[in-house]
Amino acid sequence: MEIGQKVRVRRLRDRVSQEIIKKLGQKGTIRDFKVVDGGGVGMLVQFEDNTGTWFFEDELESSN
Repeated sequence: MEIGQKVRVRRLRDRVSQEIIKKLGQKGTIRDFKVVDGGGVGMLVQFEDNTGTWFFEDELESSN
């Protein structure tokens, strides 16, 4: 996955707020990456409503 790529939220790994649960199934664009504890990579996804949040790669899938 790369910055600017369109993705869809396919699952949520952890317990999250209702606002993030509402993003399940929605499409967004990857805006940034960060290394998280344990050596994983998080991806900042921005949605059409200009909100954004971090997801792990296995929570996302490519979307055209």
